[in-house]
Amino acid sequence: MTRRADTPLTRADFHAAGGVLLVTREPPPAPPPTPGQPALVSGNPLEGVEILLAVWDDDSVTALNGHVDLGTGIRTALGQIVAEELDVAMTSVNMVLGDTTRAPNQGATIASASIQIHSVPLRAAAAQARAWLVDRAAGVLQVDRALLTVRDGLVSVIGSENRSVGYGALVAQQHVELSLALDSPLKSPEDYRIVGTSTARVDIPAKATGALTFVHDMRVPGMLHGRVVRPPYAGADHGDFIGNTLASVDESSIAHIPGIRAVVVIRDFIGIVAEREEHAEQALRELRVRWKPWPGLTNLDDLETAIRANPATQRKLIDEGDVDAAMAGAAERMPRNYVWPYQMHGSIGPSCALADWREVPASRLGSGPAAEHRLTVWAGSQNPHVLRADLSRLMGLADMDIDVIRMEAAGCYGRNCADDVAADAALLSRAVGAPVRVQLTREQEHAWEPKGAAQLMQVNGGLNADGSVAAYDFQTSYPSNGAPTLALLLTRTVEPVARAYEMGDRSARPPYDYENLRVSVNDMPPMLRASWLRGVSALPNSFAHESYIDELATAAGVDPVEFRLRYLSEPRAAELLRATADRAGWKVHTQPQQQAEEQSGASDIVHGQGVAYARYVHSKWPGYGAAWAAWVADVEVNRKTGEVQVRRVVVGHDAGTLINPAGVQHQIHGNVVQTTSRALTEQVSLNPTTNTVASLEWGSYPILSFRDVPVIEVVTMARPGEPPLGAGESASVPGTAAIANAIFDATGVRFRQPPFTAEVVRAALQAAPDPVPAASPALAAAPPL
Repeated sequence: MTRRADTPLTRADFHAAGGVLLVTREPPPAPPPTPGQPALVSGNPLEGVEILLAVWDDDSVTALNGHVDLGTGIRTALGQIVAEELDVAMTSVNMVLGDTTRAPNQGATIASASIQIHSVPLRAAAAQARAWLVDRAAGVLQVDRALLTVRDGLVSVIGSENRSVGYGALVAQQHVELSLALDSPLKSPEDYRIVGTSTARVDIPAKATGALTFVHDMRVPGMLHGRVVRPPYAGADHGDFIGNTLASVDESSIAHIPGIRAVVVIRDFIGIVAEREEHAEQALRELRVRWKPWPGLTNLDDLETAIRANPATQRKLIDEGDVDAAMAGAAERMPRNYVWPYQMHGSIGPSCALADWREVPASRLGSGPAAEHRLTVWAGSQNPHVLRADLSRLMGLADMDIDVIRMEAAGCYGRNCADDVAADAALLSRAVGAPVRVQLTREQEHAWEPKGAAQLMQVNGGLNADGSVAAYDFQTSYPSNGAPTLALLLTRTVEPVARAYEMGDRSARPPYDYENLRVSVNDMPPMLRASWLRGVSALPNSFAHESYIDELATAAGVDPVEFRLRYLSEPRAAELLRATADRAGWKVHTQPQQQAEEQSGASDIVHGQGVAYARYVHSKWPGYGAAWAAWVADVEVNRKTGEVQVRRVVVGHDAGTLINPAGVQHQIHGNVVQTTSRALTEQVSLNPTTNTVASLEWGSYPILSFRDVPVIEVVTMARPGEPPLGAGESASVPGTAAIANAIFDATGVRFRQPPFTAEVVRAALQAAPDPVPAASPALAAAPPL
């Protein structure tokens, strides 16, 4: 039997194989339902135990993890963890990620939890396997195990080069299964050879050479091509009109197109299947469809007003000290509102999937005369097991009769249309009884992808007469981001009702020690179809926290870095902020510097420097803290045109033990590029005529260009032996505030709602009064740090 991951062994294949050591675990039950959170999909006990690790007699290792690599490099980092604990070479380890046929169910790949949380069972499995192999080698070599050492899968007697045995020989002609022991002794960090070493991404060679990696390139024999016709209500995910708006489909309008296999209509779901892709595209353009009127989306022209009008239920997370009394005695009250827009994942490639619905003859099932069915789906999902559950509901199949094979897809850092198009492909494949590949158009991807949610943050705070913070009363309002899979809604397999999930918690508590602190979350139903986008609610919450403390510092007449350090008691955070400021060449100041370009004499160009710090705290309150991050951004602003250029970003990052330092560096760079784009250019707009999503192509939804990418410098903190922390999102969280604070430093004007486009900045500068005055005379000089 071929051992390697390039042959998709099922769990049954693993259990039937010879010459293998397996580490397995019972499928853990789903956690009990958490109020306000989407239900999690538990493992199916009928599938048997989950396989975490296999050591084969050809010296290869198959390691399995339920998460997927969305570009974060976890395939490489997880491989390093396994190689380290097993003491094998990285080239021996084959990671199987995410596919439901083999990998364990570990939930969605979200919240930077892959290394921090979900690598723990895999690491323990590798350590347990190593211990078993060393014990067996002691028996084979007839020595005490304390006299053995392991290197690259070879167990040797210390001081005797000729007495050794490899892992492959130790499992030859055997089939051993160990039940996972999470308390298996782990390696000491002092003994690491692989973890902590910069390692080239293992996924890059196949991509660089054009090997089959991306789901867009997947082909199978007999494959047909599908396209879908979407309803007119792009951006909606609730309301009785969903599934009830189709009036008619005129199939005769595409009768002249050759090779049309089917037009599939299920309530508001419409799909076309053709033998050739160009004919499916032509049919998509020419099929005549008539829709009934529908009520339209919420008007989002005034986003703050729209969010305030959205029904809400408030949860109080924190109430420390006496906020009301402190505010009553404040020398200067400073109420502020910050608004975050709807934004897209902006995947460069439209989503694609391939589905194969097949009849399984009863002779193979051994159960009655009727044929049964099996569905295989190749998809770019970030949540394969939940996608399988959705497909089970949509198709009326048991989850065990569905295989979701996860392949690479266009980047998203959250949930784009990958699950939606997988469900589309499944419906079309069932209709024609053949494999069908479906790819969305650019317009469909932009219009229908579940957006990153908008958010309103309200801060009521102020300063005492001595310049200290009197109180901090924070409310965050977060329209929900549940976004059921689209085919379930369009076919009315599920009812399109608005659900208010509790998703605004992330980094809702400011990272500073305010004596009088109140934090509340206003849970809201969705206004626009939304789902996870990098940073989720933490990025907007931190935008407000870090913008506001900058405003406090200016009002108090204190340098923004110094002011933060006064309220930052976490030693690692304070060390990180100092190190970042030092690397950036932070210029101490108490008021905006408004430095004009001196060398060129271009007085319209002003420079600014802004700082922000945050820790990404994810999951349900109180959540889990991922990596710490700080930014210092250097910007220049053209006061005449309003154009903002982020010239340089210094990012400080503390992710504990770095599994792959090069991978962390890459993630930080990606965070900076995407966050700068979101801060300066990205915002979903609605068509005022049709009241649907208007940002249908890159012209109406511009993203950062190569020429606008800033110089990026990274400061990582050496934390050997500390637990590794999630690094996929943390560096994005403080970024927008740092850019906004830098624009203020350059112009003296505060911007509290991204994106900071040239039009927005130009209008604000034209309307701005004279430069900001010095600190309020009502405030005494604050004592030095």
